[in-house]
Amino acid sequence: MTQRSLEQIPLCDGTGLRLTVATPESEVRGGIVVEPDLGGVTDDVWQLAAGLAGEGWLAVIPDLFHRHDIDELPAGGATARRHLEWLTETSVQADTDAALRWLARCRVAADQMGVVGFGLGGAAALIVATKRDLGAAVTIGGIGAVEPVAAGLPALVDVAAELRCPWLGIYDQDGDVPEAEVTKLRDAAHSAHVATDLVHCSFHTDQSVASEAWGRTLNWFSSHLR
Repeated sequence: MTQRSLEQIPLCDGTGLRLTVATPESEVRGGIVVEPDLGGVTDDVWQLAAGLAGEGWLAVIPDLFHRHDIDELPAGGATARRHLEWLTETSVQADTDAALRWLARCRVAADQMGVVGFGLGGAAALIVATKRDLGAAVTIGGIGAVEPVAAGLPALVDVAAELRCPWLGIYDQDGDVPEAEVTKLRDAAHSAHVATDLVHCSFHTDQSVASEAWGRTLNWFSSHLR
């Protein structure tokens, strides 16, 4: 069973970032930041991290909502939207940077670091990959493709051309993101000066990623994080 542990990292703004860590039982082949979804560090987010750890990746989940001392967002409504508005590109980058520094202290090289997420986490993964020189990034059903998911975050189509590392997008054929928006995101990503790919495949509602999406995610990281 994958070992689960918690780390607390002090930040320069005076807050403490909570990290949920999935440690491989085998030799560590690299490190991956798993961005949380709308519900925070949910069971599905943990299962994604644990699955990566099972493949030898040291996976770490930063708590993007730690500044407001909540463990998870409500399911919907005005309260959830208000909580989302707490997120900004600056705060997401700062928390991800702290997770990346933690991986570096674990002797993971920069070109062996990646970032991944689904839903809100998928959007965060792409946004981070436009600002940081990582080994690879994967977005699974990232929301906010054309319209920003929060006022402080950019729409993905507006920043995808700035991707600085190989990026894979995986979207559900029957998901919440319309085909037209997926096409716009694909076109924007393809104009970046790095390897990009965006595919459609089937998801299961009771799993974070379906088998095809999971296989593509592993192949992407295995190909680019060396």
